[in-house]
Formats: sequence, structure tokens, C-alpha cells
Amino acid sequence: MTDKVRVRYAPSPTGYPHVGNIRTALFNWLFARNQGGSFIVRIEDTDQARYVEGAVEAILDGLRWLGMDWDEGPEKNGAFGPYFQSQRLDRYRAAAEKLIAGGHAYRCYCSSARLDQMRAAQEAAKIPTGYDRHCRDKCEPGPEGVTPVVRFKMPLEGRTYFNDLIRGEVAFENALLDDFVLLKSDGFPTYHLANIVDDHDMAITHVMRAEEWLSSTPKHVQLYKAMGYEPPVFAHLPMILGPDRSKLSKRHGAVSIIDYKNQGYLPETMVNFLALLGWSLDATTEIMDVKKVIENFSLDRISKTAAIFNIEKLDWMNGSYIRALSLDEFTDRARPFLEAGVPEAAAYDRDYVKSALALIQERVKKLGELRDQPELTRFFFYQNLEYHAADLVGKGMNTALTRQALQATLDRLEKLEGFGIEAMENDLRPLAAELGLKPGQLFGCIRVAVTGQSVSPPLFQTMAVLGKDRALARIREAIRKTRELAE
Repeated sequence: MTDKVRVRYAPSPTGYPHVGNIRTALFNWLFARNQGGSFIVRIEDTDQARYVEGAVEAILDGLRWLGMDWDEGPEKNGAFGPYFQSQRLDRYRAAAEKLIAGGHAYRCYCSSARLDQMRAAQEAAKIPTGYDRHCRDKCEPGPEGVTPVVRFKMPLEGRTYFNDLIRGEVAFENALLDDFVLLKSDGFPTYHLANIVDDHDMAITHVMRAEEWLSSTPKHVQLYKAMGYEPPVFAHLPMILGPDRSKLSKRHGAVSIIDYKNQGYLPETMVNFLALLGWSLDATTEIMDVKKVIENFSLDRISKTAAIFNIEKLDWMNGSYIRALSLDEFTDRARPFLEAGVPEAAAYDRDYVKSALALIQERVKKLGELRDQPELTRFFFYQNLEYHAADLVGKGMNTALTRQALQATLDRLEKLEGFGIEAMENDLRPLAAELGLKPGQLFGCIRVAVTGQSVSPPLFQTMAVLGKDRALARIREAIRKTRELAE
């Protein structure tokens, strides 16, 4: 085995990549980068019946989005593509034949009907289900045209031991493990055979995978032994649970990694958050850029206990990363989401969009809010606001008083030479007292007049972005609305 660390991420394209799957990829990638090793992507597409169209593209898109580059594979257009198991079928069939010739595997002609009857009888007898080894010692061909599967001959006695870097020494009773299928009747290998052959051929040194594969590892250890291969080092990663400690599901916020991208989470947030699902730098550090995570990543700090996925923590972390962006970077990242929610924004130049986004950067937790909550920004880009005239009349106000307040505001602002934030506030704050109003009452009706809604970024900053001509035109329109309300 090579001294250089070589790890792999081997997803099955039977669905879009979920949080646990991508966390496994990330831990492998971080370990490879920390050790100066190689990270390989291998698509395990041998389960043709469950293949999902578009899943491979989603897997690769997710890796690229998170910045997880891979180091080798078939070259295409100057870049590495992943390996595909479906392109290596002859290799797996040859391995199966080698195992049969060595007495470590056999052909099984049992029909699906017989296997169903066998399982039903086992369940009725309340004994563990598993293949009864009917064909193990007497290989009898079935009806003409029946293609057999190939099964591995598990030892019938003793125990299989292996060392796990996270869990220590693990042992399984061989008698409890059945003769599992290596090669299916369609000529495609099972996961067990294909991943053993591939890991050997690709000189994989460390197999880091989900805890759910722990029970399959004794089968793999026996396969390595039968093939005469040196096994890699194993590390089975802790489960990810919801805050209620139940199995992670969509109700906990666990969706495809592509969904997180579409919701407007930043890739650097996701790398930081996923790294902390089972690994930690210390007891307190939460925010870490990828460089710091790579520098400090080690297998000895991976927890044995389940990690807790907390969507509220993810939202908090994403908000922190958004606030840390420069305004230029925030504008670049936010604009596609903004224009998806407020198409009118596409007609405005970058400087204007940037000045508008500056007022909401502190409030946004996900970039998708700009698309899904157009009320956050639409008043910056709409030519005409749509709101009910009654919305202008705030608490403790009436139509006449509201119209008087807006007219007085218009008179003051028309005389204002500049339209700076401080100048507007110095001019309008005393006006509230002169009119016998609380500042909130005056500013409330002005806010509705210039934005069409009762909640917005700070009023004077918003008016400064809108500019004097547009802000005053909206106040004039609001005065007209109050006249209609009185009629």
C-alpha cells in the first residue's frame, strides 16, 4: 500500500446528495488536503434499477459548489471527470471468477420465488433472515436460461476482527453473516465486490464512510483476505441526528445539498457547518474558514457519538458569513437572487443596486430571502408603489393629520439643498414636535409613503438611496391618496 494518503468519495446516483452523504465527502476531502494526499470521486452506478436521472450532475455540482476538487480521473475537456463503476464491469466479473476458482465463492441458481419462500419461513419461525446456503456445496444449474448470481463463501465459524480509527477494535461473529451476493444475475456487481476491487485498484489507504456501513465491514475484510489484498484503514463516521435525536429527515431541514445552494446558503457556511457535524477544533470555536479547518483537521477529533443537525445554528452561521462579506461581494452573490424575486432590479446599474443592498445586508440570513421575500427590496426598484391609502394613517392619527404631516414633510424636503441622511433627520425630527406628533407617528406615515409598507430598512438611509426626486414624488402621491381617502 502506498505511503501517501488516498481517499475516495463513492456516492451512488440513486438520489440527490443529502447532508450525511456530503459530510462524508467533506471529511474525506479535508483529510486528503490536511495530509497532502489525493481525493478521488468514484460514482457507484451499478444499481441500474434505482438510478435517478440527473443525480450524477447534482453530486458533482454539489462538490464544485463547496470547493471540493478531486485529484484524478478520466480527463475530459482539460478537467478530471469522476470514475464510473459501470465502465469497469469486466474487472468485477474477472474478480468474481477468481474467487470461484479459489473456492471462495459459488454460483447460486435459487429463484426469486424460492428465496421469498425461504425468508417467509424464517420470519414465521422468528429466526434471523439470510440465505440458507442451499447452493453452497451443491451447485445445481437451474432451468435453461436462468442466469445465476455469484455468492461469497463466508467462514462458518470464528469471528472477524478489524480496527476502526474512531471506534477501536470491532468484532463480528461469522456465523451471523450470510453468504452475500457478489455478482448479480444482470452481470453487475454488488457494492461489496465493486468497492473492494476499486479500493484495491485505486490504492485507497483510508475508507471513511457512514456508520451504517459498519456491519458490512466484516464481509469486506473477508473479501480482502480471499482476494489476497491488503485492506485499507477504516473509519466509520458518526450518525447525524435531528435536534430531537431522531433520524435526520426533511422536517429537521435536511434536504439535498443543491437545495441549500438554491436557498441561498453560502458554500463557505456549509463547509464550516458540515465540518462541525462530528468533528471539532475545540470546545468553543464555531466560525472557521476552510483553510483553518484543513490545517487543523485530524481523525482523532472525530466524535464517536452522533452529531446533531440544527437548522437554526446553520441560519445563524450563514447570517454571520453574509455580514462578513464586503459590500461588493455581497452584491455579486445576492444579485441573482434579487433579480429572481424583483425582476425590475435588472434594469438598474450596479452602483444603485449596491447602495440598496447595503441597507439589508445586516438583516439577511439566506440570500434566497431576496427572492422569496421581495418586500425586502421591491420599493427600491418599482416605479409605482401599490398600497392601500388607509395604510398611511397610523396609530393615533387620522386622515387630515396624516395629510398635514406629509405636506409639511414635503415642504421641508423640497427646500433642502442636499438629500443626505443627517440633513433629512435634522430637518424632520423637530417637525414631529411642531406637529404635536411622536417621531414614530411622523416617520411611520413617511415610511409607507416612500416604500409602500410599514417595515423597511432605516427610513433616512432608504430615502437617500431612492434619491430626492423619487422620494418626493412618492410623498406627493401619498398626499393625493389621503385626499381620495377623505372623499
